[in-house]
Amino acid sequence: MVLSIVATPIGNLKDVTIRAKEVLEQATLIVAEDTRTSGQLLKLLGIEGNREFVASHAMSTKNALQKALERCGSHEYIALVTDAGTPTISDPGSFFVSEFRKLYPEAKVVPVPGASAVISALSVSGYPSDHFEFVGFVPHKKGRQTLFARIRDIEHVVVFYESPHRIVKTMKELGGVISDREIFIAREMTKVFEEYIFGSGEELAKYFEEHKDKCRGEFVCIVSPK
Repeated sequence: MVLSIVATPIGNLKDVTIRAKEVLEQATLIVAEDTRTSGQLLKLLGIEGNREFVASHAMSTKNALQKALERCGSHEYIALVTDAGTPTISDPGSFFVSEFRKLYPEAKVVPVPGASAVISALSVSGYPSDHFEFVGFVPHKKGRQTLFARIRDIEHVVVFYESPHRIVKTMKELGGVISDREIFIAREMTKVFEEYIFGSGEELAKYFEEHKDKCRGEFVCIVSPK
């Protein structure tokens, strides 16, 4: 039995790798964050044939997760995918992989590398990436100020995700804590309206307040090192 952790495009469909396509064609079971999204991806890639889909995501109950894991037992080739990017990176897929290893200790779990929003954003930031910290999504309420204070004290590069609904609030709050450090934002990477901008937290908050049409899509935020 082989479980392949397959990275999928974060925007541009042409970023899918040849190997990813081959693995998805071979798999008879696809474990997906959203089965509809993954089904559409396979259709766009021209991957045909009968295969099963099972959902495993952040809202899955313990019972649903167990059923998904048990279904893997009748398949030799299984692929785990997320809606976009590399599964398990700030993604509930990591828990699925952990439980899969416990249930099927003899199975092979292999990566099929590809797109990653974190690495893609870092590659165009110009900041040193030999030492960086990724903290996932900023908490909505509890823990926000604690995280910002910790980022203030970290000397190396810090990367995090933010939603379009909270990007202005986050830039204002973070800017109030680290006004002396530059922040780089990568928005809608690899897509038609991709955008890359630098500034202080205050400057970026003002920019998005004045350009509300740009408060859309996916945001990767990178805080420069001290």
